[in-house]
Amino acid sequence: MAGLSLQHPWAFAFGLLGNIISFMTYLAPIPTFYRIYKSKSTEGFQSVPYVVALFSAMLWIYYALIKTNEILLITVNAAGCVIEIVYIAMYLVYAPKKAKLFTVKILLLLNVGVFGLILLLTLFLSAGEQRVISLGWVCVGFAVSVFVAPLSIIRRVIQTRSVEYMPFSLSLSLTLSAVVWFLYGLLVKDKYVALPNILGFTFGVVQMGVYMFYMNKTPVATEGKEAGKPPREEEEHVAVNIDKLSPTVPEKSSEMQPVTEMAPAARNCAAEVAAATAAAENRDMFDIVVSHGHAVGVV
Repeated sequence: MAGLSLQHPWAFAFGLLGNIISFMTYLAPIPTFYRIYKSKSTEGFQSVPYVVALFSAMLWIYYALIKTNEILLITVNAAGCVIEIVYIAMYLVYAPKKAKLFTVKILLLLNVGVFGLILLLTLFLSAGEQRVISLGWVCVGFAVSVFVAPLSIIRRVIQTRSVEYMPFSLSLSLTLSAVVWFLYGLLVKDKYVALPNILGFTFGVVQMGVYMFYMNKTPVATEGKEAGKPPREEEEHVAVNIDKLSPTVPEKSSEMQPVTEMAPAARNCAAEVAAATAAAENRDMFDIVVSHGHAVGVV
């Protein structure tokens, strides 16, 4: 078997290392799902990254089975399928009804409809080596589209001059994974595995370069964060009963709200705004980690 044969010891080594790195990346969202489990709510997180990752793993398993002698591709993507199914199942348990329906629709469209169409076309309209070639280019095209996804993160870093949403360790792991899988594809002479990882390596290097350039820059506040800022105490508007300040004016203040009742209400509103802003930022960070992480999950 390619990758396991004694004639390809380096291919086996790189494939095994790629399995380990990709497996660790698949496990990256565990803290988030533990949080979802504890809160019994998906808190606005999206299911699309998990559905896409599941589709990618299914596609690469099918390719490995058609080509044969690609056991290391099967192991990493089989693990990915199991992990992503668990994530999706947990999401469906705790998501609101609208999000559940959307997730089911995406699953049926992508993982049943599109994958089923690819399966039928490759099985009935091609055979032998032509089937491997056709399926290989489908895998390359999908892998490239996944690798291109983090470009939006680079744009965000440039706009905000902040590397908050692009951790260096994550970019480094993606780059190493791309190098490892490229070398594996090169050694087993599988261009469909090697080609997309050239692009993955390129984007990984670009991400690290952008990080190094902006790591010491002063961040620019975004409109969303400014809009979500809670009002400062000195900006809080407090109703004051002017009638009570003058002893010569008869008391007509029974309809006015006391200051002591208004201030806590204002502070409660400020706390709610701050909590909503923090939750939004956490969702942004999570989406970014997922979009990065599943790029490496695609061999």
